[in-house]
Amino acid sequence: MADTQPYVRPDVKAVLDALAAMAGPEMSEIPLADARASYLAMGAMLEADPLPLAVIKDLTCPGPGGAIPLRLYDARAERGPGPVIMFFHGGGFVIGDLDTHHALCTQIAAEMDLPVVAVHYRLAPEAPYPAAADDCEAATRWVAGSPTELGRSATGLITTGDSAGGHLAIVVPQALAAQPAAVPVIMQAPIYPATDESHDGSMQEFAEGYVLTKKTMDWFMDCYAPVAGEARAYPIHGNHAASPPTVITTAGLDPLRDQGRRYAAALIQAGVECHYMEMKGIVHGFVNLRKAVPSAQADTLAFIKAMKLMLERVSA
Repeated sequence: MADTQPYVRPDVKAVLDALAAMAGPEMSEIPLADARASYLAMGAMLEADPLPLAVIKDLTCPGPGGAIPLRLYDARAERGPGPVIMFFHGGGFVIGDLDTHHALCTQIAAEMDLPVVAVHYRLAPEAPYPAAADDCEAATRWVAGSPTELGRSATGLITTGDSAGGHLAIVVPQALAAQPAAVPVIMQAPIYPATDESHDGSMQEFAEGYVLTKKTMDWFMDCYAPVAGEARAYPIHGNHAASPPTVITTAGLDPLRDQGRRYAAALIQAGVECHYMEMKGIVHGFVNLRKAVPSAQADTLAFIKAMKLMLERVSA
């Protein structure tokens, strides 16, 4: 009889076994403040150390619900006009902030040699759909206008982010394609994004035991309360033909894997240049597990390398 068990890397299995031995409550079963604090604490234990950069600076920009916290990262103290990367953090629209993804943003800024502006959008359930999308769009339009506070002039925008942030890295370009900003989005690079309403396939196959659970995903969506069928809520329903060149990665053991697959297929069917990468044997959240899962660092660097290659193509 053929083995039907999914391939799990040894370093991933070690982390999964350790988490299973802890046998703690689901994130949805503890107070919201504790869930947010535990996500930050988990990153401190499992994530790689941040890289030193010439510029790490907190900023704010105007938003529809008040000032939006931002953080600017740049390997260079001074920089001429060029592309700017917009980073939207993950956390199911409910948890996560600038600090939970700080180390990853330093890595992206260093490897891409481009400024990165991380956005901390309003979180659900205090600010449900479409608050996260509204804030990320507002911040991106602000950066596109090259405000003096940024100290860098944007000639084009690259959107990226993980999970909920990967979703936002798609939603924002769709909005800016419909109503252009001061400069265009020249590339999008979502990391294991949530893209549709589906509950089958990988959502069932990896429902438990692989870091992100279906129960947690359901809780995230209950908090965010997106509207079925709306592109701003589920970008699979958007105008794919207007999408920029795309680099997208999924994790092989992720409940969201098939959503990423379907979105990449929709782009290809629409004639959009798309480089799809599926990291086998690894779980959702791998870009924030690079200390605990050493192979995740290689995956993260491979994804960033693909971004650099795509940027060379769109800049040629």
